[in-house]
Amino acid sequence: MPSGTRPDWDPYFMGFARAAAARATCNRKQVGAVIVVDRQVAATGYNGSVRGMPHCDEVGHDMVDGHCVRTIHAEMNALAQGARRGLRLEGAWIYATASPCWACFRVLVNAGMQRFVFAEPYREDEHRARIEQVANTLGLEIQSL
Repeated sequence: MPSGTRPDWDPYFMGFARAAAARATCNRKQVGAVIVVDRQVAATGYNGSVRGMPHCDEVGHDMVDGHCVRTIHAEMNALAQGARRGLRLEGAWIYATASPCWACFRVLVNAGMQRFVFAEPYREDEHRARIEQVANTLGLEIQSL
C-alpha cells in the first residue's frame, strides 16, 4: 500500500466489525462488533445463537413480538468473548455495523465502554433519545461513520 493511504483508526476498526458481520448466523440482520482497548482489537462478536445451540441459519428463527430470540446481539457476543478472556474493558471502544439497542447499550456502559462507533442505525429505535441522554450525562461518545 503506498504511503499516505493508511486508513484512519475508525475505518480500520470498522473493517473488523464488517468482517465479523460476515460470520453472523441470523439472516434477519447480520451485525458484527469489535471491542478495542488501547487501539488494539480485544474481542469480536457477531449475532448468533447461544454457544453450542443451533443457529437460525440451521433451524430457523425463534420469533417473539417481532424479534428473533434465538439470536444474541453482536455486541453481547463480543462482550462475552472479552469476559471469557478476562479482559478489562474500562475505557474501551466498541465498533459495530449497527447502533446498539437499548439493552445492549446499558450493559456495554456498565462494562466500561467509553466510545461507541456504528456504521448504520439498528432501526428507528424508540430508545435512541434515551441512549443519547445517557451518553451525554455520562460523557460517552457516540459516533456514526
